[in-house]
Amino acid sequence: MALGVLVGYARVSAFDQDYSIQTEKLVQSGCSKVFAEKQTGTSKIDRPELASCLSYLRENDTLVITKIDRLARSARDLHNILFDLEQRQINLMVLDQKIDTRTSTGKAFLGMLAIFAEFETNIRKERQLEGIAKAKEKGSYKGRKPTARVKRPEMLLLLEKGLSKPKIAKELGLSVASVYNVLKEKKEG
Repeated sequence: MALGVLVGYARVSAFDQDYSIQTEKLVQSGCSKVFAEKQTGTSKIDRPELASCLSYLRENDTLVITKIDRLARSARDLHNILFDLEQRQINLMVLDQKIDTRTSTGKAFLGMLAIFAEFETNIRKERQLEGIAKAKEKGSYKGRKPTARVKRPEMLLLLEKGLSKPKIAKELGLSVASVYNVLKEKKEG
């Protein structure tokens, strides 16, 4: 059995966050290539760097991440990714939790962490909703600021320059759906 390479994946949830600490750890751990992105981790959909990373990996390679929640926030997504990796004979190493799926202990521990990661996400959502409800009772909740509509002039300028709607979304740090919706509103209004 030939020994594969270590391939890293780093992720932060927001565009104003920095993944350099993660990428440094991954490089220091021996990763020959590192994929990094700024995307939410609640689903593996719309995570192009994760998709690129997963397709880059070959048999006997090891996917290296710093924490389990960088890869997935739901047990289902994590189990699906792990199943895919296992079918392709690709290992997983989680640096901060010291998990290595090349061992049976590592596989068992990883399964337990997936359940706790999902539990933590659900608890965080509940706390957030409770906080919003209390703020609404006090009359102090205003909701989040509309980001897409505020950027309508920039969208129109980029559209006039010939950029596609997906490229406009990427340029402005918005979802493609937001760009389509705002530009649709402009046509109707």
